[in-house]
Amino acid sequence: MENVKNTEKTEKKSIFNLGVREKTIFSIGLFAFFFIVILVWGSFIKVDDLYVDLPNKFQSPSLSHLFGTDWVGRDMLARTIKGLSLSMKIGLLATVVSTIIAILLGIIGPTFGKRVDAVITWFIDLVLSVPHTLVVILISIAMGGGMKGIVIGVAVTHWTSLTRVIRAEVMQIMESDYTKIARNFGKSNWYIAKEHVLPHVIPQIIVGAVLIFPHAILHEASVTFLGFGLPPHEPAIGVILSESMKYLTGGYWWLAFFPGLSLVLVSMMVDRIGKNIEKLINPKTAYK
Repeated sequence: MENVKNTEKTEKKSIFNLGVREKTIFSIGLFAFFFIVILVWGSFIKVDDLYVDLPNKFQSPSLSHLFGTDWVGRDMLARTIKGLSLSMKIGLLATVVSTIIAILLGIIGPTFGKRVDAVITWFIDLVLSVPHTLVVILISIAMGGGMKGIVIGVAVTHWTSLTRVIRAEVMQIMESDYTKIARNFGKSNWYIAKEHVLPHVIPQIIVGAVLIFPHAILHEASVTFLGFGLPPHEPAIGVILSESMKYLTGGYWWLAFFPGLSLVLVSMMVDRIGKNIEKLINPKTAYK
């Protein structure tokens, strides 16, 4: 009997003591589900759904309005979901563009010679020398604001860290025997980059892209909050937080609490996925 009880306890512990692979799959599945739900839910929320209802303005959170209502009676849950879906779309677009830039520059530099690498390294240092927020604001203003301006501004400022990681990995690959043999056989730089370099840096690209996403949506929200991103009529998280600042002193805490909390939770969730993937591809921690 005691052996059976010990076996049951061991099985229960093994169920709850998940490894890195299980945790990674679970976290990715959880975020994917959350991501899809927010995007689909936000897409179904139309402008007419965010109607003005002055008799119900400044309603505190309740069963009828889980996130309360704002200064004109609009449901804060609907506004938060709509704004969060908009921020996630912008973050996703900016992440894809930033990742493509990082892949191109990170691989081209070490592969095409020291002069090209020196120019790319100088360009990376130049972009890093200027604060991201300032560059995003300037680009957004130059592009006329709106979604196009904020996406381009965020995309062209978040590729530098990933480019450095890819470049360092490519420099090690270029010193390996198989790339030297390929070059001695007369293979071109493009062939070496496509066949020998790119497959080896895919794990770094995946982790880097995942970690860019939370920075992208936070920068979009911060620039919009300052008034240089999305226009005020858009139900973005930055717009909601900016508008709620004037009402916080009146005790209407829910106007900023729930939108801000949702944005932070999304960022933390994606950051956790990136760290789990990094553990997964690390030989020292992959089998724990």
